[in-house]
Amino acid sequence: MSQISNAIATRDNGPAAQIEAYRDEYAALVPSHINADQWIRLAVGAIRGNKDLMEAAQNDVGVFLRELKTAARLGLEPGTEQFYLTPRKSKAHGYALIVKGIVGYQGIVELIYRAGAVSSVIVEAVRANDTFSYVPGRDERPVHEIDWFGADRGPLVGVYAYAVMKDGAVSKVVVLNRQRVMEIKAKSDSKDSKYSPWNTAEESMWLKSALRQLAKWVPTSAEFKREQLRAQAEVAGELTAAPFAAEAPPMPQATVLDDADPLDEGPIDAEFVDEP
Repeated sequence: MSQISNAIATRDNGPAAQIEAYRDEYAALVPSHINADQWIRLAVGAIRGNKDLMEAAQNDVGVFLRELKTAARLGLEPGTEQFYLTPRKSKAHGYALIVKGIVGYQGIVELIYRAGAVSSVIVEAVRANDTFSYVPGRDERPVHEIDWFGADRGPLVGVYAYAVMKDGAVSKVVVLNRQRVMEIKAKSDSKDSKYSPWNTAEESMWLKSALRQLAKWVPTSAEFKREQLRAQAEVAGELTAAPFAAEAPPMPQATVLDDADPLDEGPIDAEFVDEP
């Protein structure tokens, strides 16, 4: 840990200082193509720029640091549409706010590209005044026409996503109408929370809903490279090595919660609620 990080941690034990204190550990977790210094700045900026998020992180800094570890391992930028940091009320904390990390639609796109199997990912929201046509089995991909200079495209009515593979083939085309998206939203216990991306970034959540379905049909970074990374770790003799530097202080422990799919916007097995 650097002298600067030591100095910050000495005078301030808040969440932002904790990120700085574990700079080396997060740098070791992020993929090699990620600029660790920029990643740290994004994490610190996200926490300092949001009063509710700062409060949530202070209520359980261990949970906050754990969520950042998820972002670091996935190589996604915290506090952006790649990886949202959101305050959530928690039963385990007496309904106080704590931090929940959520992979956003841009994060899923990043994971798909990083797998190296696709040349392009197309995901678009369809609005009432757009023209949309797609017949499965007949059409290779949807035809979506937008009047970019029209006064109003109208409300959201659907969303679609597909990928073009590097060999030119088109993946399965995912098309979701409003009813299907609302069914997905209804499964989120946080859907009524003012902090939920369903309410702060609605169109982005429609896009994410389609991308989560697409991710079942195309390789993502996690599944595509798992065996390669495991083999590399075995060669290096680091398969069971701890990811944190020995000289760093122990990271604060998070309250024990059941882990959820990091791509899931919903709460961790009902631990997060909107109201008591």
